[in-house]
Amino acid sequence: MKKMQPKDIWLLVAQVLLLSLIMLSPALISYISSGDSRLVVESMWIAFYWLAPAMGVYLVNFYLFVPLLWVRHRFWLFGVANVLLLIISNLHLINNDINTLPDYFRAGYSLFLIISLLLSVMAIGIALSIRYMMRRSERRQKEVEAELAWLKNQINPHFLFNTLNNISSLAQIDADETQEAIMQLSDLLRYAMYETNKPKVRLDGEVEFMRNYIELMKLRCNEMTKVDAQFTIHNAQSEIAPLLFISLVENAFKHGMNSNEPASINIRLEQQDDTLVFVCDNTNNPKPTKDRSGSGIGLENTRRRLDLLYPGCYTWEQAITTENVYHVKISIRL
Repeated sequence: MKKMQPKDIWLLVAQVLLLSLIMLSPALISYISSGDSRLVVESMWIAFYWLAPAMGVYLVNFYLFVPLLWVRHRFWLFGVANVLLLIISNLHLINNDINTLPDYFRAGYSLFLIISLLLSVMAIGIALSIRYMMRRSERRQKEVEAELAWLKNQINPHFLFNTLNNISSLAQIDADETQEAIMQLSDLLRYAMYETNKPKVRLDGEVEFMRNYIELMKLRCNEMTKVDAQFTIHNAQSEIAPLLFISLVENAFKHGMNSNEPASINIRLEQQDDTLVFVCDNTNNPKPTKDRSGSGIGLENTRRRLDLLYPGCYTWEQAITTENVYHVKISIRL
């Protein structure tokens, strides 16, 4: 049996408090309706007498029988253990001398005994149902985390490939700029390797990463392509999923550069209260069909990560304008 985590302890406390509230509710109702202390005590005693067995059965099943027996497909042992538990937990009712009970218990005692057993059986079903939903949720969470890791791992080697190509081209022209570019690449790699392992990163770190990456990508641009990048951040400590927009920046340079005609790449990241707005506009210069470098990442990757990380908390705009500008706008509620 795995070691209890803080969340498991909080779950146990919450369940005990809820069961205690259920146990005390008849007494509370009696006190509000009558104010008679004798009725309050009787209500508490009746609730404990009939509900305590079912609650005990629930807790034993939730924390022992279901995870140790049912989950491991030991169904026969699970059934036997619960039959014994039902008998033991209701033994005070089964062996009780009806003549020793208060008058209000004697009438319909057999019916009360059956109801008590049914409540215990229902408690088993509730414990099974909650455990099933928890396991299903945990399994789904692991699948989402695995998919997110896979999507992010596609990005890292891709931007490295692009920046190495840029530095390789620069090395034949300017040795000093090449050295500066290698230092920038080192910063990019340090951030990608050590800072992005967390689910979320500080916004100022992500902005700095994007600035460095854009500077490296600009090495491939000539005077025909104008690049403008603006970042307006009001709360640098805000957090966001790492490397969320880098594929879109890559696409902008991949399709926006042009060596023969005027072209532009405009990137804007702006924080508006609790909303982060990313806009990327670039001249639409589709790559030749035979050129497949970098295909399969970009938009689909970013859209899928947004679906997983910010479900229902983002908007997406994507279009080619009449001026032949490729436009993408993403708004995320942080």
